[in-house]
Amino acid sequence: MSGGSCAATRLTWWLASPGARATTRTLRPKRADVVGLYVAPPAKAIVLCVDEKPSIQALERAQGYLKLPNGRALTGQSHDYKRHGTTTLFAALEVATGKIIATHSKRRRRVEFLDFMNSVTAAFPNRKLHVILDNLNTHKKNEDWLKAHPNVQFHFTPTSASWLNQVEVWFSILQGQSLSGTSFTSLKQLQEHIDAYVNAYNDRAEPFVWTKKKVRQRRFKGRRITQL
Repeated sequence: MSGGSCAATRLTWWLASPGARATTRTLRPKRADVVGLYVAPPAKAIVLCVDEKPSIQALERAQGYLKLPNGRALTGQSHDYKRHGTTTLFAALEVATGKIIATHSKRRRRVEFLDFMNSVTAAFPNRKLHVILDNLNTHKKNEDWLKAHPNVQFHFTPTSASWLNQVEVWFSILQGQSLSGTSFTSLKQLQEHIDAYVNAYNDRAEPFVWTKKKVRQRRFKGRRITQL
């Protein structure tokens, strides 16, 4: 994918791992299901990638400076910091547009996940939703909720392949562009900072594009595994 990619080398390493070889039968259908939603989404349906980024810390980093022999000073942050709490960010990425729906929560239990899903379905009334999720236990065994929302279908990434979920790419972008090295004096300031970033990101959002075109066969210990 461009913009934030699942590199071919990472896929190669994953397919070569013992766990992947042991679960190839279940891996292929799930992988094909998820990638199929990216490259050929169902007509008139919305495809969403949903997950949580837990325990984002509001750290107030100590500022300081170092005076050099020539009289100049270097300013920066020390390793000392004060904690002001954490927030869990629930996010849904709309595959067709790249836009983000996000909300904060103190915890990441099933109840918080389903509350977020209620807000997501409200954002797309009367639309068929295909939701890509990883295998976190709170994402599964939600049959009662799904029965109450027949327009929603959950799709799960293969085990140990949550990175196939495009919202994980967006979490990496959020971390790199907005959170790394920042300092906050309160939890509220952190949450407002993230909300402002989401709004700015949505103003320029573009969909990620799956760029892997060739399908090759690669041998692992006498067996061939198809690479996407």
